[in-house]
Amino acid sequence: MSGPATHQPDGRPRGRGLGLPFPGETGPTNSIVDVAGVEVGAVTLVRGDGRLAVGRGPVRTGVTAILPRGRAGFATPVFAGLHSLNGNGEMTGSHWILESGRCEGPVTITNTHSVGRAHAASVRWLVGQAGPGVTDPDWNLPVAAETYDGYLNDINGFHVTEDDVVAAIDGASAGFPPLGNRGGGTGMICYQFKGGNGSASRLVGAGGRRWTLAAFVQANFGRRELFAPLGVPAGRLLEVPLPGPLPGPLPGSGAPAGGAEGSIIVVVATDAPLLPHQCARVARRVSLGLARTGSIASNGSGDIFLAFSTANAEALSAPEDEPGRLDYLPDAALDPLFEATVQATEEAILEALLAADTMTGIDGRTVHALPHGALVDVMRRFGRI
Repeated sequence: MSGPATHQPDGRPRGRGLGLPFPGETGPTNSIVDVAGVEVGAVTLVRGDGRLAVGRGPVRTGVTAILPRGRAGFATPVFAGLHSLNGNGEMTGSHWILESGRCEGPVTITNTHSVGRAHAASVRWLVGQAGPGVTDPDWNLPVAAETYDGYLNDINGFHVTEDDVVAAIDGASAGFPPLGNRGGGTGMICYQFKGGNGSASRLVGAGGRRWTLAAFVQANFGRRELFAPLGVPAGRLLEVPLPGPLPGPLPGSGAPAGGAEGSIIVVVATDAPLLPHQCARVARRVSLGLARTGSIASNGSGDIFLAFSTANAEALSAPEDEPGRLDYLPDAALDPLFEATVQATEEAILEALLAADTMTGIDGRTVHALPHGALVDVMRRFGRI
């Protein structure tokens, strides 16, 4: 039996459709939109082939937008927390989240050299929505995050425009999210296979009720020999060509030989009522999900994680001169959410790899997709299928 949790809309199998025994119970789509209210949009930019001509291409990039309460609820913040496992990257608005425990406006993810435009465009979009009782047009500090796609993309051509970012936000929906080579994940590389966007969700019980928690990743990290999904050393056994090295000295930030270090941005959403410090605790558990796939959080990697809760909308939209009343889970009840975070992160990274297609970018550089059949064969050898 197939559905969104096991197969993509085009019919291609996801991890569970291949028989990979990921632990935990998923939501209906096994993705971040299983958290009620969350919407995701993307703009993908793919054009040109051949030699790099800065400013002309080839272009292999894009932008992804996540709206924690959807477009209808954009003016109400969410409680949020952060964790930086390795800080060779950028996430704007992070200091305000650390200070206030709130995330306001859309969350965008793009390439390293377009993060400024993503931030500016998010502000522009928010100003355009302003009105009495809606939002303050004079002060906005949204989240924009990045990973590096310069191995395949003309990153110094600055091809992601503010209009592209606005289109991604305006196009956000609660439909099946853009996985693989789409949006901000278009030009990304993971474990030296083609990487990109991935997502997974979990249904868990905590505090006497059922909740949904989900992860969305832009995966652009890892050395092939470290890749170990579900504890299997698949990266050492899969005979898939590695991307070639970049010519000349390697830049420090996420521009490794053939994507061998890179970065990952992870956004965790839940409808469980969490306070800001609890969201930060959830974000820290993302690190364990990365480790399960083989990550060592290398020196050149920007591994930055955001977790937010869509609960307490009424309290967060209440007048500022009145006491607020909150629902929250006690800290002692959080273990199921911690476990769900680790599981969903691990599976989301695999989903990014399984959804990606082989891509050729600048100067004819090719990064091969993770082959489904060969992966299944390796997993079967180790008793995982």
